[in-house]
Amino acid sequence: MLPKVKKAMSSRWLTVLWVPALAGTATLLSTPLGAQSYPSKPVRIIVPFPPGGGVDVVARVVGRKLSDTLAQPVIVENRGGAAATLGADVVAKAPPDGYTIGLFTSTLLMTPALQKVPYDTARDFAPVILFATVPNILVVHPSLPAKNLQEVMQLARARPGELTHATSGPGSVPHLMMELLRTMVPRFDIIHVPYKGNAQAINDLLGGHVTMHISSMLSAKPYFASGRLRPIAVTSGKRSRAAPDVPTFAESGARGYDVSSLWGFLAPGQTSPEIVNRLYGDIGKILRYPDVNEQLAGQGADISGASPQEYAAAMKTELAKWPKVVAAAKIRAE
Repeated sequence: MLPKVKKAMSSRWLTVLWVPALAGTATLLSTPLGAQSYPSKPVRIIVPFPPGGGVDVVARVVGRKLSDTLAQPVIVENRGGAAATLGADVVAKAPPDGYTIGLFTSTLLMTPALQKVPYDTARDFAPVILFATVPNILVVHPSLPAKNLQEVMQLARARPGELTHATSGPGSVPHLMMELLRTMVPRFDIIHVPYKGNAQAINDLLGGHVTMHISSMLSAKPYFASGRLRPIAVTSGKRSRAAPDVPTFAESGARGYDVSSLWGFLAPGQTSPEIVNRLYGDIGKILRYPDVNEQLAGQGADISGASPQEYAAAMKTELAKWPKVVAAAKIRAE
């Protein structure tokens, strides 16, 4: 469970809307001159993925709103590649002045368990706001005689080494999520079938060539809505608003399982608390806008709005989790 992230929405919006405003009023006289004048030039949002993806779309919507709020241009810059490490490195090494921030997913928190990265993930970033959480969903081919996770686990025990799970590659998010499940479920004996992308994994699942796949909600929903795939469970600790009738892993027998992709804004490490709080308040307000909410819903995302401190705690938990999973499964990223 993400530390303190699952608070009531009413209290979250009170925090986002009026606490930063009051804090700004109370500390105006003690705020450093540089923070008082911030921002005085354009702000960059680094997206560590190619243009056109879900994170890029959301970043551009937020960027337009943030430009109005800050009264400065906000430029979205795509720096995709190397499992999001290229974009992350840009933010980590940028001056800590609030003019470069990034919108990241949990890939940032998983990659250090798989490969060496050119920054210290825990030290070189200053959490601004946990913008949203995005659950994945386990789907199976309709020919599989299993309607829920308990039945999938029973089949795996009865037919060891026969069931297959497709992923978008070794060390990918679906791979790590499934391996985490395997560490929690005794004798869950299934075979990993890696592909070179999510689209190939979904296509082979639709064709019945593999048994199951942990997919993004956005990719899988059209297929289980039409009956071409069967939804089994969502990876998050609570049900997703994109598929409210589908139970969670934890509800279905994998007690304590709770994994969502954390979509959050990060600034370079050592960015002043005054600037972080300014961005937290402004971006938090943007979460309330109907068009932003609609974009997040379209990605299968659930609004968070968690504070810098809560986001930092969630990052710490994730950074500690994945090295253990990678070691247990002996995963090597390609």
